[in-house]
Amino acid sequence: MQRTQTVAACLALAVWAGFLSSGAPAQVLTPRASPAASVGMKIGTTDVEVRYHRPAVKGRKIWGGLVPYGEVWRLGANDATTVRFSDPVKMEGKDVPAGTYAFFAIPGPDAWTLILNRRAEQWGAYFYKESEDLLRFQVKPQTGPHAEWMSFSLTPATPESAVLEMAWETLRLPVRIDVDVPRIVWGNLDKAIAEKPDADNYLYAVNYALERGERLDEAMTWVDKALALEEGFWGYEAKAKLLQRAGKADDALPLLDKAIALARGKAPQGYIDGLEAMKAAWKQEA
Repeated sequence: MQRTQTVAACLALAVWAGFLSSGAPAQVLTPRASPAASVGMKIGTTDVEVRYHRPAVKGRKIWGGLVPYGEVWRLGANDATTVRFSDPVKMEGKDVPAGTYAFFAIPGPDAWTLILNRRAEQWGAYFYKESEDLLRFQVKPQTGPHAEWMSFSLTPATPESAVLEMAWETLRLPVRIDVDVPRIVWGNLDKAIAEKPDADNYLYAVNYALERGERLDEAMTWVDKALALEEGFWGYEAKAKLLQRAGKADDALPLLDKAIALARGKAPQGYIDGLEAMKAAWKQEA
């Protein structure tokens, strides 16, 4: 009976909100008991963002009480919690396409089922349909210090992964997110070169090749194309690094001298000092 009344009240609020938004009077904002919040970060170049509302414990029994076991929960209060990915990712090893999803959970004493639902914008879980699920996966809850207000956090785990964690009361729910950063970055660089083959895009690709130690033969072609378009200290530095990495320090040093000469008066002194230090180190190795 109580749940029926709650659903009816939420539906009434939704209708009233729709009336205000469509009528002449502007809606007056008032504080919510569970304030809105968001958390986001980049994994490589991929944006990850969670939007949710933060309920408080207020001395209540949360798990198996306010939040029943075995029922779909909105992972927060008010609107359904959402998670957005600007590129494809993996959550706990499961493939997730780029997009924005409603983020639900079915809590249990020993294991939780987490749900990504394709219908991102919905009020709580009252209109949730399993047929609109993208995927489900299980995670095991952990314990931690008391958290009065529910929160989500994103913490880097590696350069290509992060842990999304929900914390409320003494429960912690960590979810691993992995991104194939090199595949995404190479795809973006290849597209940029194809659409706009200028010196900057060639050199972005060259420097990423040096960082990754990948596609170095292509990088030499790219740097030559960049220098043919524009002779600059960044290009000569990049070509010198490619040659030095290939064991050709004698060929690399004159290009580093060109980079230093072109940088004077154009680049910060700290950058020039770095080139000079690199030159000294290469001379010792030659």
